[in-house]
Amino acid sequence: MTRPDPRKTAALSAALSGAVDLGALKARADAARQSAAAPAPAAGPAGAPNGSAPWIVDVTEASFQAVVEQSLQVPVVVLLGASYSPESQQLAASLTRLAQPSGGSWILARVDLEQAPRIGQAFGVQSVPTTVAVAGGQPIDAFAGPLADAELQQWIKRLLDALRDRLPGIRAGEANASAPLEEEEPPEDPRFVAAEEAFERGDYVAAQAAFQAILDAEPANELAKEGLAQAKFAERAEAADPSVIAKADGAPDDIDAQLAAADAQVASQQVEEAFKRLVDTVRRVYGDDRDRVRQHLVGLFELFPADDPRVAAARRNLASALY
Repeated sequence: MTRPDPRKTAALSAALSGAVDLGALKARADAARQSAAAPAPAAGPAGAPNGSAPWIVDVTEASFQAVVEQSLQVPVVVLLGASYSPESQQLAASLTRLAQPSGGSWILARVDLEQAPRIGQAFGVQSVPTTVAVAGGQPIDAFAGPLADAELQQWIKRLLDALRDRLPGIRAGEANASAPLEEEEPPEDPRFVAAEEAFERGDYVAAQAAFQAILDAEPANELAKEGLAQAKFAERAEAADPSVIAKADGAPDDIDAQLAAADAQVASQQVEEAFKRLVDTVRRVYGDDRDRVRQHLVGLFELFPADDPRVAAARRNLASALY
């Protein structure tokens, strides 16, 4: 899942800012409280009990104004969702996980628009879920739809960093936090773990098979491509005889010797010499032999970053040799 287009996020934030009428909402909330037979039980800063941290609240139309007023102290992240929406439930679970250890440095206000439609109307919500950050009583940022946990963490972190010196409750909440809000390392892909473990123990055949399996499932996976190239080269380099360089120098038409010598030179950090050797060989041979040498050279390019100047120069020389 990707982060929403920042231009769309900015547009949504601006639209919400113009749509929200906190004064009208407060009037409706006051009327609802006065007409209620009994007040709703409160938990945490404001809102209905939620069985979680006190800064995670389930908001009604009657309690919403009180929650928004707390945005003078800390940011309030308003989740506008609906029980019928799986994406709403997914996002609510993710935000709740992030809010629990926050110490109250920000408030999560969960709104079920089926139960509180006027809140959605006040924000001009067009789809669920929609998430709005409120600070100083006004919306300051928003996005529609769900986000991955790592992206949510970054979004909240940016809010806190931007507002820490303006809202006094953020630092106090962070001081009480059970854990700092830091970006978690993404879990390791077990497929890569297996491939890398095979590589580290010198089982290059198994490493190649593991990387190839990833590429079979994800042909565009650049990390798997790099890993496969490294494993193939490591297998060849392990068997390389340094004396093959002298042998290849004395037998320029021996294709196998030229390929092996290039591997040995790369293994001994003679990268430019290896590239030149194979480019010169491409100039001398034709047909299947030329294609074989070209593919071997391209495989060596994959051992290095694409912006390595040695690779860039060799690619230009290869193009010249071919055409």
